[in-house]
Order: sequence, then C-alpha cells, then structure tokens
Amino acid sequence: MMSRNPVIERVKGGLIVSCQAYPGEPLRHPETMAQMAMAAVEGGAVGIRCQGLADIAAIKGQVDVPVIGIWKDGSQGVYITPTLRHARCCAAAGADIVALDATGRPRPDGRTYAQTVQALHDEGVTVMADCGSFDDARRAVDAGSDIISTTLSGYTGEREKTDGPDLELLEYMVSSFPDTPVLCEGRIHTPEQLHDVMSRGAWAAVVGTAITHPTSITRWFAARLDH
Repeated sequence: MMSRNPVIERVKGGLIVSCQAYPGEPLRHPETMAQMAMAAVEGGAVGIRCQGLADIAAIKGQVDVPVIGIWKDGSQGVYITPTLRHARCCAAAGADIVALDATGRPRPDGRTYAQTVQALHDEGVTVMADCGSFDDARRAVDAGSDIISTTLSGYTGEREKTDGPDLELLEYMVSSFPDTPVLCEGRIHTPEQLHDVMSRGAWAAVVGTAITHPTSITRWFAARLDH
C-alpha cells in the first residue's frame, strides 16, 4: 500500500515546478526565486522544488504547497544534497521533502545512501531519491525512501540521455515498485509530455527548465530562427 504521508498525498497527480537559477545568472536571487514559485503556484503547481538554503527559506515563507529542497554543492559526482549535513540543513531551512542523490557513487561524508536515509527518518525527515537508473531506484526503495524519481537519468552515464523524459525508466520503476510513489523529472518540455508521463503512472511530475528558465526557453526559440 502506498504511503499515506500527507505531504506526499498533497502532490499526487499534480505538477511540481522546479524554481532554480544557475550561478552567475540574472535570476539567481532568493527573492526572485520566491516570486517565481508564487507565480507557479498561482498557475496551478501543487509543489515547488528549489535549491539552496536561502531559496528554500524564502520560498517556504511565500507558498502554501509542499517544498522539495536540495542543496547543490560542487559539480562532479554526488553533488545534489551530498551529505547528511546538507540534508539536515535543507530540512532546517523549511523543506517539507529533502531530495538527495541516490546513486551508488561515493558520498563525501563516507555514509551510504541507506545510512543517510535512516538518519533522516530518525529525525522525521521525508526523503526523495534522485535516481539515474533502475539500480538506483532499487537501492532507494530498499533504503526506505519515501519517494523515488527519474531526476538523474541520462546524467550519470548509466542510461542514454533521451530527448524528452525517460519513459522507459519511469514505466519500469512504476511497475516494479507499486508501493512507492514515483515522480518523473527531467526533460519534460511540453504539456503533451507532461500528460504522457502522468498517463504512464507517475505519482507527480517535476518541470523546471520549460517553465522557470527563460534563458533556455529563449535559446529554444532563437535556434529556430532562419538566418
């Protein structure tokens, strides 16, 4: 039977919008990301995913939907909420759900993914597993993750990077782990793709770039210009 965690139930069947800006970009400011999150909620988002302690705190203070928090530290290997300390800080900043890299790669603090999840559960933290492969998903489920997601598919070298969302991995995860909510995240660029992933059994879907990253969206349009 699926988890009855009320926070997880609140996002079921809905759209979660990722509000993140990369270092050095004009929109990289907590207040700006909070405004972006508010606009997304006004448009129908049932949850927000965001990065960094300042952004988590700023967004949590402005929206009444569940906030999925991460802390990116570094750019290689495990850098999405890489240690127990990072995860604890995300929870302390106000994240309702803390997402972390669920791959088998070495973690900076020497803990295994399972040890990290256990410590967070002991502190009452709801954990989302960012997976890059089916093996990651199995590891995450065995560790007791509250949610598993396709977030890292195509970015860890285990699966080919698809043009759109990794539908094959999504379907495999949904069918293999019926008692664990499965989120689809990564390269959902159109409303049609969103509808497709939901029809394949995703608990919810996360869309970021196509909604909240104007630089990328502008590039998509500019690339189609005839010069």
